[in-house]
Amino acid sequence: MAALRRWLFAGLLVIAPLAITLWVLQWIVGTLDQTLLILPEAWQPVRLLGVRIPGLGVLLALAILLVVGAITSNFIGRTLVGWSDAVLNRIPVVRSIYSSVKQVSDTLFSPSGNAFRTAVLVQWPRPDVWTIAFVTGTPGGDVVSHLQDDFVSVYVPTTPNPTGGYFVMLRRRDCIELKMSVDEALRYVISMGVVVPAVPANNLR
Repeated sequence: MAALRRWLFAGLLVIAPLAITLWVLQWIVGTLDQTLLILPEAWQPVRLLGVRIPGLGVLLALAILLVVGAITSNFIGRTLVGWSDAVLNRIPVVRSIYSSVKQVSDTLFSPSGNAFRTAVLVQWPRPDVWTIAFVTGTPGGDVVSHLQDDFVSVYVPTTPNPTGGYFVMLRRRDCIELKMSVDEALRYVISMGVVVPAVPANNLR
């Protein structure tokens, strides 16, 4: 029985990551394949080829992103984007949703953004309890007038789902910058501490 139990867990360690990876990829491909619905009915791959080919929506989505990116990289494209932003920002309800989402996406995906660029070690949710967090910037607006020290904005992710978490403002001196990439820190959080990042060579001396 001990051998059977050992083999069972060994099989789970191999199959579970593979199965979850395939399930996530299937969900992504299935979701992106919905992009094909924007095509006219006469251009639908099922109608033209007579068979459904999974993954064509992924190619179409990538093509759309590349085309939009190429268009918005020049003066005319930037002007059109600015005009559409101005129109959306004048529509009630849509304005609040669009502006919030755009600010977050600009911060996360812009090459000049500073979100999730640094992993830090902080005491959370109480002293002497440590966790990994990510610096997202510095406090702004009226908040600054109420903070009498050097603070940073920090995102504390939850485990194993880092898309949920807490936004807090901590003193910079209370945040210990870690010598690990954001990807390594995220893997560490998602794995609940099982996948340990490699220790930098200079820390081994």
